[in-house]
Amino acid sequence: MKITGNMVNYYFVCPRKLWLFCHQIQFENENENVRLGKILDESSYGRNEKHVMLDNIVNLDMIEEWSVIHEIKKTKAIEPAAEWQLKYYMYYLEKKGVKIKKGILDYPKLKQRFEYHLTNDDKEKLKCYLRNIEKIVQQKQAPAVDTKPICKACAYYEYCYI
Repeated sequence: MKITGNMVNYYFVCPRKLWLFCHQIQFENENENVRLGKILDESSYGRNEKHVMLDNIVNLDMIEEWSVIHEIKKTKAIEPAAEWQLKYYMYYLEKKGVKIKKGILDYPKLKQRFEYHLTNDDKEKLKCYLRNIEKIVQQKQAPAVDTKPICKACAYYEYCYI
């Protein structure tokens, strides 16, 4: 199974969102928060190499000299999901033979950035997370709704609650 960075992100945000997205039930393009995030991403860090797609699986927001990866986010509301998405990119590139020194989560609107390194412990956790993602995606039905504060801002809110 090809696992994308979005899938890793959604795994941490909501297993139901992950399942719906992977089964082609997508509302992302219609969601205002998603559109605002894309505009922020496109208008930030103009001089760097951005939106690098690898193997039609990994879409890097930005990369510096093939050694530092940046993931650009609008808010810190789901920071653990963004952190693991970034670490997944580092892990994926390492498996391809690319030496990544570090990953950086950028929050241009907040004028904040956080630096991450991929540890051996992270790699073991990622292997487990990737197996769990495969299990969720292969389920016949979507996981049950698990209400969280972030739900009201989700592109799938109406699908899950109305």
